[in-house]
Amino acid sequence: MGKVVLVTGAARQLGGRFVRRVQRDSDVDRVIAVDAVAPAHELGGAEFVRADIRQPVIARILAEHGVDTVVHLDVTGTPLGSGGRTAVKETNVIGTMQLLGACQKSPTVKRLVVKSSTSVYGSAPRDPAVFTETTPPKSLPSGGFAKDAVEVEGYVRGFARRRPDVAVCVLRFANILGPAADSPLAEYLSLPVLPTVFGYDPRLQFVHEDDVVDVLLIASDEPRRGTLNSGTFNVAGEGVLLLSQCSRRLGRPTVPVPLPAVTWVGTALRTVGMTDFAPEQIRLLTHGRVVSTAQMRETLGFVPRYTTAEAFADFARAQGAGLLPPEAVARTVDRLSTLVSKERI
Repeated sequence: MGKVVLVTGAARQLGGRFVRRVQRDSDVDRVIAVDAVAPAHELGGAEFVRADIRQPVIARILAEHGVDTVVHLDVTGTPLGSGGRTAVKETNVIGTMQLLGACQKSPTVKRLVVKSSTSVYGSAPRDPAVFTETTPPKSLPSGGFAKDAVEVEGYVRGFARRRPDVAVCVLRFANILGPAADSPLAEYLSLPVLPTVFGYDPRLQFVHEDDVVDVLLIASDEPRRGTLNSGTFNVAGEGVLLLSQCSRRLGRPTVPVPLPAVTWVGTALRTVGMTDFAPEQIRLLTHGRVVSTAQMRETLGFVPRYTTAEAFADFARAQGAGLLPPEAVARTVDRLSTLVSKERI
């Protein structure tokens, strides 16, 4: 008998991709795809079970199917369908609590993979240049998806202590980009004009959605020789990009906004569909965030196919032409930089 894999968040684009891909693993016998809404995409030969992980029914599903591997992807910053921020938070936090409670009682579950985010480190002016998995944040996230991710990881650590026989892998993803990216930052980068924080040019990291699927496969599989796929791992493409570089490559002009007015801008953006442009998102666009991926490469044994710049380039191609040609934006920014430097002299 092969593995029985249960995947939450199957109605989302990323969840659907992983469900279709994991079925091709020769060690997998069955895939149980779970979500509260029916997916709009195909799930291949997976069995779809319509269920809300916030409800105790998830325990019955684990028992009925004899699930041994759980891949929890229903931790996200964007709502699905008509749900708002409250529904997202409940799914992230309460849904995770219910799922972990069910896993704790299940005698068949042997492996748990949880999708998390590098947003758990926060973004603060005195942050280290590079975060490792053991670096404590200078300022814990106070709201939005980032706070959800912190709470989720806390529950997962408690589960790991109570069930030491279960291999637990937490993947802290940098901002996920690609042609079909669905995240608050992707929504921000899709705006025709990018509001930025005056006087700041944050460093950003990205991971391609293809690499996300690949690393999830590694984390959900048995460890290969010389690797260990339990623990907490930062996942990001090599290198960094400045926000100014992103705007130039998209061909989108920026509008610098003084820091005191940024909260108002965030409120205005939420009114036009930005679902989670929370204070933590604004702090990221102020101070940036860079994480070390040494453990991902050396311990997990995963090397992304896309660098940060390549992941962003694939996202930019899918966006199409911006308001201005990228070359014109680059020339304008360079001229402004030169003028500012002369003024300072």
